[in-house]
Amino acid sequence: MTYLANDARYNHMEYRRCGRSGLQLPAVSLGLWHNFGHVDVLENCRAILRLAFDSGITHFDLANNYGPPPGSAEENFGRLLKEDFAPYRDELIISTKAGYLMWPGPYGEWGSKKYLVSSLDQSLQRMGLDYVDIFYHHRPDPDTPLEETMSALDLIVRQGKALYAGISNYPAEEAAKACAILKQLGTPCLIHQPKYSMFERWVEGGLLDVLEQEGVGCIPFSPLAQGMLTDRYLKGIPADSRASKSHGFLKESAITEERIEQIRALHNLATQRGEGLAQMALAWLLKDPRITSVLIGASRPEQLQNSLECLKSPKFTAEELRVIEGILV
Repeated sequence: MTYLANDARYNHMEYRRCGRSGLQLPAVSLGLWHNFGHVDVLENCRAILRLAFDSGITHFDLANNYGPPPGSAEENFGRLLKEDFAPYRDELIISTKAGYLMWPGPYGEWGSKKYLVSSLDQSLQRMGLDYVDIFYHHRPDPDTPLEETMSALDLIVRQGKALYAGISNYPAEEAAKACAILKQLGTPCLIHQPKYSMFERWVEGGLLDVLEQEGVGCIPFSPLAQGMLTDRYLKGIPADSRASKSHGFLKESAITEERIEQIRALHNLATQRGEGLAQMALAWLLKDPRITSVLIGASRPEQLQNSLECLKSPKFTAEELRVIEGILV
């Protein structure tokens, strides 16, 4: 059946300006890190993407190595883009990244100009696109000069293969240097994608201040800590959870009794606020004006719908924030 997007798709989503750029992103964006590979059911991927766009999510985030196997998320997304979303391409922000291992030999990972340019060419081919909206360097490279990596991003933008450049997983000091180089080259850094959640708060140690000073947006990935900040782990590890999968990034060892106690305490506070833990965890990130968007994943449409409820979350009181800090210590 031909897909026709919901006419009311822009009525209920909040859009936030990305740093000091002209680009606005939805407060909730969809990441395809998990659940969109060849190991997954394509029709479920289609249902998730359709619900996302119908709900006002315009930003879909990928990387060259997403799957499994690596590259398969881009292939599946490209197929669904062609079949369902081609008429809406100009309403979409599509991002991808390069930095992790993709092919054998010395040019298949990290941050050389050779690798980044080649990787994006492959990504564009897999997705059937002429350009992506945002292209990220996925992780810092300790051996390649930062000038080379940033000049590759500048080249890619000037070639028209990406509209904006971004970085991911960069600590504060390196992020500041990268932003300075890109600004000097004339291709300012649009956005930074760090791992950030209630359980992973390293960005508060300087990175958010750097991004604010440089006028760079911030889009946290894993805002629900790979699903730990949901009601799924209140009683331990469910059989169908990420922690139980052999190809997942969340390991059983991360679900300690201490962590479960924190999850339960946060869940109780969320219940008092009249919402679920996932909604509260996302709203907790979005309360900071330096956060442009939260990048969520979903294994099924119902999970995505649940996360979107964070847009209706009540504002935090000072007492609620104090309680949260006490739980997270």
